[in-house]
Amino acid sequence: MTDPIHCLSNTTTSHCLSRRGFLAASAAVAGGLGMTSLGGARRASAAALKTVRFSEAVHNLGYINLYVGMHAGIFTKNGLDMQVSAAGGDTQTFAAVLGGSADFAIGDATMAQISRENGGPGIVVGTVVQRAHYFGVSKTLKPITDPKEFKGLKIVTSPEPNTNYSVTKRMLEKAGLKLGTDATIVPVNPGTEIAAMLAGQADVAIAYQPSVAAAEAQGAKIVFDFSNYMGPFCNTGIMVLPSTIQKDPEMVQALVTSFEEASRRTYADPAYAKEVARKEFPDLPGDVVDKAIDAELKYLIPAQSVITKEDQWKNLIDMQVYLGNAKGTVPFNEIIDNSFAEKAIASAK
Repeated sequence: MTDPIHCLSNTTTSHCLSRRGFLAASAAVAGGLGMTSLGGARRASAAALKTVRFSEAVHNLGYINLYVGMHAGIFTKNGLDMQVSAAGGDTQTFAAVLGGSADFAIGDATMAQISRENGGPGIVVGTVVQRAHYFGVSKTLKPITDPKEFKGLKIVTSPEPNTNYSVTKRMLEKAGLKLGTDATIVPVNPGTEIAAMLAGQADVAIAYQPSVAAAEAQGAKIVFDFSNYMGPFCNTGIMVLPSTIQKDPEMVQALVTSFEEASRRTYADPAYAKEVARKEFPDLPGDVVDKAIDAELKYLIPAQSVITKEDQWKNLIDMQVYLGNAKGTVPFNEIIDNSFAEKAIASAK
């Protein structure tokens, strides 16, 4: 059997891009993603369905509402043939939209903000993950109740500008810790954070489900919870180009409506969410996957509704402005289009 830690994400080589380099590199990255299809076996055969090229940053259980929607036939019911691929990181997934190889992307919506601030396109039409879906995981540390307790530690995350790097850096600096002196961040390819920690490269890994539950099965423990530390937070948004909205608003509405229905189904039927999660991660033991879903729902990490709330967005952008990744110059109503989410909510009542 494949090592479960190493099969948690279908990642390509990680690309660490600065804010200034993001737009210049996006088209080139999009052209060379080599994304691995996740949806081939699930593609509907009905010719009448609208094909949707959909890019997810990394295959993980924060996106359980997407997988529930696919397995439950919700996207198909709404006329969509979802072709889902994992891009290998937040930068790469939005680059796929900019480069034209994907119609939609889910990942750190700061990428759309950065694009807009630099004169490029980008609209966020919904939220998929409403809390920071990261946990500090360690085999050696006791639970950390104060971020100042990270002093002297090596911490492994995905590289900048991925969200787990961003939330970790901000947390450390707000605790008065100087990076490189008081604490060290060790960047690794997205999805390999736990493996790096278990291999002794760091004291603690900042990672997401189901890799966290897999690590717990190997003797590690959750020592810090970012979901409560950060509060309401647009960790993952649905990003699309304005031209796509103008060209095919019906497709956008069908996709957002599907996410609303899938998000509600995820919370209403945890047993089904676990069934779906086991299918999406067949190389992990079933009890590990079940534990991961229990944690996702307990900490309210998947979006309960697709609509993007102002406090969620403010917490995201405030963090990115603090880190210097974004300027925060695009008003909420200019980058967030909640009209599709509002119609989805109305139709679901």
